[in-house]
Amino acid sequence: MSAIELSGVQKAYGVTKVIHGVDLSIEKGEFVVFVGPSGCGKSTLLRMIAGLEDITEGVVSLDGTAVNDLEPARRGLAMVFQSYALYPHMTVAGNMSFGLRMTGTSKAETDRRVAEAAAILQLEPLLKRKPSQLSGGQRQRVAIGRAIVRQPKAFLFDEPLSNLDAELRVAMRVEISKLHQQLGTTMVYVTHDQVEAMTLADRIVVLRAGRIEQVGRPTELYEDPDNIFVAGFIGSPRMNLLTGTSDGTSVSVAGTSFSPKLTSPLPIGPVTVGLRPEHFMQPQGELVQFSLLVDVVENLGASSIAHCKTTDGQELVVEQRGSERAANGQAVQASAPLAQALIFNDQGNRLR
Repeated sequence: MSAIELSGVQKAYGVTKVIHGVDLSIEKGEFVVFVGPSGCGKSTLLRMIAGLEDITEGVVSLDGTAVNDLEPARRGLAMVFQSYALYPHMTVAGNMSFGLRMTGTSKAETDRRVAEAAAILQLEPLLKRKPSQLSGGQRQRVAIGRAIVRQPKAFLFDEPLSNLDAELRVAMRVEISKLHQQLGTTMVYVTHDQVEAMTLADRIVVLRAGRIEQVGRPTELYEDPDNIFVAGFIGSPRMNLLTGTSDGTSVSVAGTSFSPKLTSPLPIGPVTVGLRPEHFMQPQGELVQFSLLVDVVENLGASSIAHCKTTDGQELVVEQRGSERAANGQAVQASAPLAQALIFNDQGNRLR
């Protein structure tokens, strides 16, 4: 039995439909991340699971029981929001215990749960401080601790790290991943940051315009995207997507041509070729070669990212490692394995 089940879930505001018949099963103990661009419906979908948004059509089930008409407080879920929403006049311990005190949990049980959560989140030295005395990362840990003490069926995270700086985001990603390993509780996490999605998720749900584009493990989505949207969204730097044409046997793109290895027929007409920047680092086997002019090189230390132009003016990004790296304005030849080239038809769907 799935921990969370969405069956034909739709959401409309008047005549405007924002969620279009979503079907999804989330297993017990699974860490699932909803990812997609702003306005794709990921937070709305999370709020529908929580009961904070009404469901227009379809069914949301928790542990096999439909909860469409069940108020949020009775669903047994805990939500961590983008805003910490801590009470400024209460201590850390007071903020973490507030929900339990309001539901009549005994003082001994409340103290025990707060102590356990504080130990997990390394908040023990901070229990007597107030939010104004904490850093952003510490405040977010208190907000997570407030959710942990409720011992929920599942945690729902709505972009909890977006208010933190880059270094803290990385540190908190690690903390949340450790937390999932320790608790083993189902977690559903919303973010627009595909790096967060790749590093945290057991499975990623890629959303666009209120529809699921693809669901799978991070490596599946990275290596085997179903369409151009997923291919371009997952990965940093993003996949190179080059416009070309097909004669039914071979593909011509950016001044070169090759015959892809496909099990499905190659259509005649426009196609898109996808190659990831790192595929150019270790060319082997049958190759696709491009003549490029380097515009800008980003030096990242262990690697560099060369932003180039092809002979027909398309942009192509190449990742480089080692001592020999291209310089700004240099003309170069870059090769990638033919086996890594993904082909998409003119509807944006992947050709296998």
